[in-house]
Amino acid sequence: MLKQRVITALILLAIALPALLADSPMPFTLLALVAMAAAGWEWGRLNGLGGAASVSLGAICLTLCSASWVAGWVQQPLLGLWLAAGTAWVLGGAALLRAGVAGWPTLPRGLRVAGGVLALWLAWLAVAQARALGVNFLLSVLTLVWVADTFAYFAGRAFGLRWTRAKLAPAISPGKSWEGVWGGMLGVLLLALLWVWLDGARAAQVPSFYSLLARAGWWLLPLAALFMTAMSVVGDLVESLIKRSAGVKDSSQLLPGHGGVLDRIDALLPTLPLAMMLTRLASPL
Repeated sequence: MLKQRVITALILLAIALPALLADSPMPFTLLALVAMAAAGWEWGRLNGLGGAASVSLGAICLTLCSASWVAGWVQQPLLGLWLAAGTAWVLGGAALLRAGVAGWPTLPRGLRVAGGVLALWLAWLAVAQARALGVNFLLSVLTLVWVADTFAYFAGRAFGLRWTRAKLAPAISPGKSWEGVWGGMLGVLLLALLWVWLDGARAAQVPSFYSLLARAGWWLLPLAALFMTAMSVVGDLVESLIKRSAGVKDSSQLLPGHGGVLDRIDALLPTLPLAMMLTRLASPL
């Protein structure tokens, strides 16, 4: 399993890094488009759709993202859309976690399917806008999720249940602890401070997400770091809830050793739109 995970990770890096670092945003935007179409197919399967219907759902995701790209939405601020997306993720995520695994099947299937498609489309539009702003900006958002997950893992292993004596969401993801969440928040806060310093030290032409927030006010930086970390956990837990309801371990086997596309981007689904929301509120970029 470890060998398979490493091989898959190396292949993904060999594809993603050149696309990310290309002079034009187009290669990475196209790569994200393919990923969202695959995630749309997985979403259909998780919600009990048949093979043809799941493929159609992936095609719908592809069409929706492509249409917004052609319409020029990638270059537009879209503050109203990002505010609506952020509000939906905060309130909707809280409602889903409160309802738990048993609550997911009680929602009409049409609502579940449409909600997933919208979440994937918004994530694609957000990542496309982030890449259009610059590699430094996009990487600062992506690494937020990776650092939060890494610090949460090690903090959970070292300190889990030591102080709270209660797991974060035992019915959804038994391995997660509150200590892990706090560790993730600390990691993201340190990352934010380091990135702002590095941007200043090398006079970065393209500011990072953290630098833009710091320019609006240093008080905003720690608050945003804590909020974004919490929402990355929400994205992770929501996907875990849906997989438990569907009775599956992974969203698919498209990525050998890693599961499916949704398994890799679950925490990014809320954080990407929220990053664009905060950026548009804090900066005229």
